[in-house]
Amino acid sequence: MRALEKRAIEEAGIPAAVLMENAGRAVAEEALRMSPAGLVVVVCGRGNNGGDGFVAARHLDIGGAAVRVVAIDPARLEGDALANYRALRFSGADVRSIGAAWIDEFKSALSGAALVVDALIGTGLSGELREPWPAIVAAVNDCGAPVLAVDIPSGLDGDTGDPLGAAIRASRTVTFHAAKAGFEKGREFTGEVVVAGIGIPRNLG
Repeated sequence: MRALEKRAIEEAGIPAAVLMENAGRAVAEEALRMSPAGLVVVVCGRGNNGGDGFVAARHLDIGGAAVRVVAIDPARLEGDALANYRALRFSGADVRSIGAAWIDEFKSALSGAALVVDALIGTGLSGELREPWPAIVAAVNDCGAPVLAVDIPSGLDGDTGDPLGAAIRASRTVTFHAAKAGFEKGREFTGEVVVAGIGIPRNLG
């Protein structure tokens, strides 16, 4: 998927920000299907997966949904993810910025959630999760709310379907353009898989 996005940007001339906007909007639409009235807590990591989450949260907020965002280590954001974090903060949405090691604050921010959107870690993960990320994953898995994963459950290897030490157990996963090769094996982590188009031309694969 990362290679396809790179080709869409470089060969088709589609801005990366457009792909992120389309991805986030698709996540917001699915979140509303899963939780049309309750509190949606969007947990966002430091990369483009987190950027997708910030976009989703902005669209949920614009639509009048009850949304809370937990941004982990936002000082380390860059590029389009940082731009969308700033846009979300400008909107006045409920954004809580915490350090990755602040597990008690993270657990507290999950309280009352009718749905958790997992935008922590995407397909760029290499190697097993290291602390405090396994504790963060465990907190989401143990919070009692259904989880909607953004593109891939955090901690899951998209090629093999195996958890990389620890992985989110999602009720549903919104993945982009096409399902990952490992999703069939990893279905106990992905839950139901919904494939959403984000504007990548069909002739790219």
